[in-house]
Amino acid sequence: MNVKKIAIAASILGLLSSTVIGCTNNSQNGNTANTSAASKGVTGDVKLRAVGFTVGDLSNPFFVVMGQAVEAAAKKFGGNDVKVIVASSAYDLNQQTNQIENFIAANTDIIVLNAADKSGIQPAVERAKQAGKIVIAVDTGADGGVDATITTNNVKAGELGCQYIADRLKGKGNVVIVNGPPVESVLQRVSGCEKVLSKYPDLKILSKNQNAEGSRDGGLRVMTDLLTTFPKIDAVFAINDPSGVGAELAANQAQRKDFFIVGVDGAPEAIKAIADKNGIYAATATQNPRGMATEAVRVGNDILNGKKPSNSTILLTPKLITKDNVSTEKGW
Repeated sequence: MNVKKIAIAASILGLLSSTVIGCTNNSQNGNTANTSAASKGVTGDVKLRAVGFTVGDLSNPFFVVMGQAVEAAAKKFGGNDVKVIVASSAYDLNQQTNQIENFIAANTDIIVLNAADKSGIQPAVERAKQAGKIVIAVDTGADGGVDATITTNNVKAGELGCQYIADRLKGKGNVVIVNGPPVESVLQRVSGCEKVLSKYPDLKILSKNQNAEGSRDGGLRVMTDLLTTFPKIDAVFAINDPSGVGAELAANQAQRKDFFIVGVDGAPEAIKAIADKNGIYAATATQNPRGMATEAVRVGNDILNGKKPSNSTILLTPKLITKDNVSTEKGW
């Protein structure tokens, strides 16, 4: 995805987030009725009026796509008059807490939450629930009694990526993990990766604690340091594609082609990098940001109408894109 286009999309969504206080419903009494129907478990045709979505970082195209999907799904269920508020927390717990408070004040029906801190966000989630709001965790888990959690199977994503590394290296070599924000999804990917690599005594993890913040700039920074520290690296596992693409940029700048990179997301920029026959980006475990966000609004709307999901945790299965099958993949 063109960086300029990403910036424009993020700016547009950022503008939406700035209108949070002004995006109250036309009829507060109508929303009170919605909340009452949901909390009492009454089934019926309750119209969705407002959705708030707080995400980790709108500079990441993954979350831009999610924001677009939330808006599209909200309009599907609530019509063109539905209010949609998208805000970036920048992985700042205090900022995200304030955003949830604003969503409550704006009288949203559903809060879609991409938690900056699973346990730290608990008090804000509890306040939202006490206010009668439906809270759906997406992409990563959140404490506080959310109504549902919809994520990729992140442990599986880590396992897929690092099994590819183990197989390609034939169980022997030096691996670095370009880590990210300590949110549950990232912790699970690293856990899945380590679980696989631990089966191979001749595979050594040189580094696993460097936080690249899930961004291209962070990946560039962390990988530049790692290349200076470790002269012999055979493979890199990046917790998402932006940091993986940044790691590849660092390798190019250092003129290093002695290792390969595996990421997570299935992002368009990663698909393009994998398709480059001369590139060192080798694979990515896919996610479906559009599908996750759409499902979050659908489940929230069902709960609003008194229909609770049979399973409150919904895991989407990732698959691995490599240079062998990349020609059939378009990403999201």
